[in-house]
Amino acid sequence: MKRLIETKVVNPLLEKYGMPEYKTKGSAGVDLVACIEEAIVIRGGENTLIGTGLAVNIQDPGLVAVVASRSGLCLNSQMRVGQGLGIIDSDYHGEIGVILHNDGANEYVVQPGERIAQLLFMPVVQVGFKVVSDFTTVTDRGIGGFGHTGRH
Repeated sequence: MKRLIETKVVNPLLEKYGMPEYKTKGSAGVDLVACIEEAIVIRGGENTLIGTGLAVNIQDPGLVAVVASRSGLCLNSQMRVGQGLGIIDSDYHGEIGVILHNDGANEYVVQPGERIAQLLFMPVVQVGFKVVSDFTTVTDRGIGGFGHTGRH
């Protein structure tokens, strides 16, 4: 069963480009579009904030919306969500913006209405922190990290 999330169109261009929707039965995310009137050029190595025309009212602090890169756009054009993942907190009501980063050497032209990222809704667990001098459990890994198990 789908949960309903209150959604507001904050840029009328979104009505022209279409509301986000799941493209297949098994899709985890909906595509966000560049809600812009004219093309925007992003040079290699640069970031640009692009509005999506969409705002959401998640209401439930047990949910978060996550803005993620579109795999095809990243593979074919080296364009990705600039900070890795964008987090839309349950109490944020403003327009969802996508920080697009160009990892390529060539300019990329974002076209009006182009699908630029995807939006997923995920559960959240908020925790408290208990400061200790030693952890109550011991693991085989311990503090090993950053490739400590080798490459092969």
